[in-house]
Amino acid sequence: MDSLELKYGCNPNQKPARIFMAQGSLPLKVLNGKPGYINLLDALNGWQMVSQMEKAVGLPSAASFKHVSPAGAAVGLPLNEQERQMYFVGEHSELSPLACAYTRARGADRMSSFGDFVSLSEVCDLSTAKCINREVSDGVIAPGYTEEALALLKQKRNGSYTVLSIDPNYIPSPIEQRSVFGITFEQGRNDIVLNQKILQPIVTANTNLPNSAKIDLLIALIALKYTQSNSVCYVKNGQTIGVGAGQQSRIHCTRLAGSKADLWHLRQSEQVLGLPFLPSLSRNAKDNAIEQYLADDPETSLYEGEQWKQYFSQCPQVFTPEQKKACLQTIKGVSLASDAFFPFRDNIDRAKRSGVEYIVQPGGSVRDDVVIEACNEYGMVMVSNGIRLFHH
Repeated sequence: MDSLELKYGCNPNQKPARIFMAQGSLPLKVLNGKPGYINLLDALNGWQMVSQMEKAVGLPSAASFKHVSPAGAAVGLPLNEQERQMYFVGEHSELSPLACAYTRARGADRMSSFGDFVSLSEVCDLSTAKCINREVSDGVIAPGYTEEALALLKQKRNGSYTVLSIDPNYIPSPIEQRSVFGITFEQGRNDIVLNQKILQPIVTANTNLPNSAKIDLLIALIALKYTQSNSVCYVKNGQTIGVGAGQQSRIHCTRLAGSKADLWHLRQSEQVLGLPFLPSLSRNAKDNAIEQYLADDPETSLYEGEQWKQYFSQCPQVFTPEQKKACLQTIKGVSLASDAFFPFRDNIDRAKRSGVEYIVQPGGSVRDDVVIEACNEYGMVMVSNGIRLFHH
């Protein structure tokens, strides 16, 4: 039996804790640091997701996981100038395709990614390691590391940063088990292959599904396969921009993910990109400032007691609700996936507000006709493929 002892389980009182293989060897190795129980759950879910994304799309992939759901996931498409600014990437910095994937994944929801676990589909190069090194993170998993990348990552967090390597050829048992309250559950592993073949049938009047949307829909579906249900995911330009995870109501998933997608778009506005940050401000402090600046109802207003002086060299102009609404009304081309059917058209109405034009969901609701009618009203393309992707 091959095993790895852990400090404790989900919480400090849950001892002993370990991971083990009853037969064979563990497919992962600890190259640095000491992973925790939740770290490994994030690492193994994230690795499955990014490896499947690369197979489906043919591009290097990365994910930022927190508490067993992705805060962000992306493939390695180049960054445009606005994206470089919003992700704090210098204009002269050269990023490898894998580094682009990581930067996009981390930038999808930077507040949620604070203290994340990173998953990479390819060997981590120095370009990607430099990007990871700048962020607050618990660890990384990848099929390998270049010598320079590993040396840099081993220095992170005063030498305690967790670095895991995983065997990319490892194939798990087709049957998986888990124990709850002393009772063992067993089921077939969810090994469904998500590729362009499952983006059918299209059930709306509009059937024009461009290749870019197909890529985005696949990224959304693969992300949902490893997101705590109920879940909904918005994607644009090869990256998740809003993930709504673990909600009991479908509309709450759609609202939560839609609000995150809206913030992602607003972060690219002139008002945000032009904020007069103090030169000494850290990246994380900038994230907090932007969150407060964009929030409709922040915990502490930047304009009360001159709180803005913590972040800015001069008082920024208020980004009014009317200005935000006008900015968001120009958004289009967003893709959305749901891990189960939409029971009511309110999900479609909310998705429209965030620029959604392409949808994939299983279908099967008694109100499918009402949902399809709503999509037709908005000129959306919707696939109902019959594939449910619950994950618990």
